[in-house]
Amino acid sequence: MTEAISDEKIVISSESMPSGEKIPERKTIVYETRVDPTVIKLTGEKLKAQLFARFGFMKPKAEDIRLISVDKYYEPYFVISGRYRIDYYRKCAYTVKVDKTVLEVILLNHKLKPKQLTDPSAKDHNAIKLEGEERLVNEVKASLILDRTGRDTALKELPSAPSEKNPKKILATFKVKEIDPNTDLDVIRSRIFKRPKDISRLVNELFEVNERAAIYTPRFRILYRNVRTGAEKTAEFDGVAGERIQHGGSFVQFLEKLA
Repeated sequence: MTEAISDEKIVISSESMPSGEKIPERKTIVYETRVDPTVIKLTGEKLKAQLFARFGFMKPKAEDIRLISVDKYYEPYFVISGRYRIDYYRKCAYTVKVDKTVLEVILLNHKLKPKQLTDPSAKDHNAIKLEGEERLVNEVKASLILDRTGRDTALKELPSAPSEKNPKKILATFKVKEIDPNTDLDVIRSRIFKRPKDISRLVNELFEVNERAAIYTPRFRILYRNVRTGAEKTAEFDGVAGERIQHGGSFVQFLEKLA
């Protein structure tokens, strides 16, 4: 649409800083167990018949339901927050209408020759096209709570409790399997590290994690067996508050009643 008829060029500094990351080591936190296993057993005794109930009311005799085991384990959660910031240039072009009688426009030592517009409604104007670069800064932040697989989880599923003084010893005692060291990083990176596709020059880029922890919360799993049918059922309890953990909500409970 325009024709530059000057050899002079606009000079823009090409200096740029390399992209960078600031990622701290992940802290390991193990919550203290606040509920005694005996309390968990007593709670389980109150609901064991319900575990084997059919249609919500056909319950077996309590003496037919035997306690097989009470196992303690630790369920991991990830807490991570961070930000992604990018300072960059992208190419741009602006079309400026000029009077049809204008033969030449000089801007920043560039001589530009107007060209005719293809738009029939602009028959009284020609146009010049100004090409250059725009500088932008984008920043995205996120704070996540994830389960062991990297899926989002609600804050209410992560109880609050004092932490053990020697977390690694606790995890070793209960033979807790090591979880993927990059699960939390991969998730938050996929959420916020999105480099624009229209970058022409990079000024600065930073992916920074400012909070990162793996929190292990105690759980109890009780196993019961119906000695008449041989069927087995489990119930899980939070080791901090002592509340029963319901997996999958009401639909799972409904299936249990039909079992």
